Amino acid sequence: MFGFLKTLLGDNNEKEIKRMRGIVERINALEPEYKKMSDGSLCGNTAKFKERIANGEALDSILPEAFAVVREASRRTLAMRHFDVQLIGGICLHEGKIAEMKTGEGKTLVATAPVYLNALSQKGVHMVTVNDYLAKRDSEWMGRLYRTLGLSVGLVTHDMDFAERKFAYNCDVTFGTNNEFGFDYLRDNMVISKDQMVQRDLHYAIVDEVDSILIDEARTPLIISGPGSKSTNMYSIMAKAVAPLKEGEDYTLNEKEKTVSPLESAVTKVEKALNIDNLYDTANIEMSHCFTQALRAKAMMKRDRDYVVRDNEIIIVDEFTGRLMVGRRYSDGLHQAIEAKENVKIQRESQTLATITFQNYFRMYAKLSGMTGTAKTEEDEFIKIYKLPVIVVPTNKPVKRTDFPDVIYKTKKAKFKAVVNAIKDYHAKKQPVLVGTTSIVQSEELSDLLKKAHIPHNVLNAKHHEMEAQIIADAGQAGAVTIATNMAGRGTDITLGDGVAANGGLHIIGTERHESRRIDNQLRGRAGRQGDPGSSRFYLSLEDDLMRLFGSDNIANIMDKLGMGENDPIEHKLVTRSIEQAQKKVEARNFDIRKHVLEYDDVMNQQREVIYSQRRKVLVGDNLKENILDMVHDVIKHEMDVFANEKVYPEEWNIQGLIDDAEKVYAPKDALTKDKLESMSRDELENYLYKTADTTYNEREKLFGEDNMRELERIVMLKVVDSKWMEHLDEMDMIREGIGLRAYGQKNPLVEYKIEAYDMFQAMINSIQEDIVKLMYRVNIVRQEQPPLEDHLKGATISHGTEEMPDKKKPVVKKDTVGRNDPCPCGSGKKYKNCCGRNK
Repeated sequence: MFGFLKTLLGDNNEKEIKRMRGIVERINALEPEYKKMSDGSLCGNTAKFKERIANGEALDSILPEAFAVVREASRRTLAMRHFDVQLIGGICLHEGKIAEMKTGEGKTLVATAPVYLNALSQKGVHMVTVNDYLAKRDSEWMGRLYRTLGLSVGLVTHDMDFAERKFAYNCDVTFGTNNEFGFDYLRDNMVISKDQMVQRDLHYAIVDEVDSILIDEARTPLIISGPGSKSTNMYSIMAKAVAPLKEGEDYTLNEKEKTVSPLESAVTKVEKALNIDNLYDTANIEMSHCFTQALRAKAMMKRDRDYVVRDNEIIIVDEFTGRLMVGRRYSDGLHQAIEAKENVKIQRESQTLATITFQNYFRMYAKLSGMTGTAKTEEDEFIKIYKLPVIVVPTNKPVKRTDFPDVIYKTKKAKFKAVVNAIKDYHAKKQPVLVGTTSIVQSEELSDLLKKAHIPHNVLNAKHHEMEAQIIADAGQAGAVTIATNMAGRGTDITLGDGVAANGGLHIIGTERHESRRIDNQLRGRAGRQGDPGSSRFYLSLEDDLMRLFGSDNIANIMDKLGMGENDPIEHKLVTRSIEQAQKKVEARNFDIRKHVLEYDDVMNQQREVIYSQRRKVLVGDNLKENILDMVHDVIKHEMDVFANEKVYPEEWNIQGLIDDAEKVYAPKDALTKDKLESMSRDELENYLYKTADTTYNEREKLFGEDNMRELERIVMLKVVDSKWMEHLDEMDMIREGIGLRAYGQKNPLVEYKIEAYDMFQAMINSIQEDIVKLMYRVNIVRQEQPPLEDHLKGATISHGTEEMPDKKKPVVKKDTVGRNDPCPCGSGKKYKNCCGRNK
């Protein structure tokens, strides 16, 4: 049915490619003209384009000329001329789409044309990569082209100071990783002066390896945290308490859902070990939280798969690339639980200061696009979450790679035996082999087997990643055997050595199917670049995680009925197809999980946008006096509702309570008298309080001076907003952790979360207003040396989605303190030491 509709209506991807080929023809028609130009004339087009855009011309109308200029400049500068299909990929990127292009099609060069075109609007273009190595490489390599054309190029890396970051973000093109861009956005929303911000408005971003960044890494939010105050002793105690617990007897492990649930016996044993009556008593909240994380660390987190222990430190292994994520930490106490389990030094938990998910960060760009070799299988998610359609761009040359059907064995032992035999055969023929594994343990087991078979090889995993680019680049030499954990080395081309093409090209061996077809396709895509020959095959066993959990029953029955032995494989396209169906189910489930997480984060994101937008208004606002006085009036209206409600008779008003409350906030001592206020009507009373508050505020302004008062308003507002927002984040985390239990009461947890979040946000706004008003009528200015702007950036460390900020100096505000030589706050005009402070 689908095939019939596709024939009737036509393939949308083909229609888009055909449309873009028409644009490419216009670009090609300009090539002879630009080839005749001198270097100076060619580069002079940049200024002309900028002027046309400044005068209102659309980027789309300039596209053919701009792309033609980039292609000619690239030919002269880099000795690389864009293929037509690379221009098609560039058009996709400019139009805010994802360009799926096979490995080896030159995606790095593809991005240059849309980057140049969009940089002409002078609002900045962000080129986002998966690691610092690629960001640095591309900024230097493609940077030559941009600079030749008169564009400035910046690079953002973790070790840069404030001035370097500010410069990089003010460039026409800025290279960096998704983490750096995200953390800089969060830091910009924590500063106390607009001069301390580094980023401009988020205009246009091209995300390289877009599937890795916007899907794989998007599950973990970015968090900036500060030092916490909780003790770490409980993690050590709990690690010992859960160590004897056994799966099945004390807890259940659901590998499909990746959850662990304690049974009653586990709770009883832990309560006995800790000598407590009820682990889940409200007084033991912290203890029960530690128990949950200790059990997760014991049952779910595996050494040399999820993390490694190096130099007495727990280092996370990236699930998708196999790379070590140095300095990053699991959040919510899980990292401390693993540290306790492995008996290494336990670092303190931290307090969340700011947080955002990659989904919500990248959706803030006015225009977003991306490129990768594998995105079509996740197109639904890209469209629903990011509104990014995927266009499959044709290859420059036909793909000659042969993808053989999967081979399935009963046991892992038989599978690895077959893998070693296959490697031995290809190595004997001098044909290079790249073997993809799913874990460090698996890569080391295979390496040991190859050593016993006397087959020379290189191993690339999280323990040996320093020479990653070089090992991958050499993987195409004759007879080379390379073992790589997942797709470490992504972004580096594998070039075939002499005579290898004639010998069959690079052969890919997969030792296990991943939950996502994308990851398998990334591995396969390493062979057969630019029309090179190549081949691939996956070797599986019924004991592999995917087969064991999702698809092995039918195949096991077939093997048993046929009386097949341990070393007899099944090889058929039907089997390969059934495995892909299992992968589709897992992909759909994982998408639902990510979507569920995003639904909750969207609630926080709405609040974040309100807080950050108001915060930015404070940063750039010259005069916040009216804002402060509006808050004062809101406080007075609230006082009137509480102490002199219009629905209550005047003789029942609590005038003394009103006076006491006003004196705590905005009224000078004894400025309000009960006799005078009792004689007023409600309107007169409210207006008199307004006048009192306004007069007192103006007197303080005369005392401090207008400039000082404006600065004090700004700092107090920022300080209070930041403090309340951090408290709110912690409270929202606690609500989020337990909201799922509402389902037992037949209530929708998400709806309940939204209701609670709204109420808490309104309470926070009211509390912010009250605290700002109190401080503005009570604080005094004290002179203090300002720290350098970059101090708030130094000493930060990144944890799993988290960056920890160092302790920093407090803003220049001090409560209820007056310098001896300052004017006396009583308004006498004398110095404080000669007036009210003479006896102190």
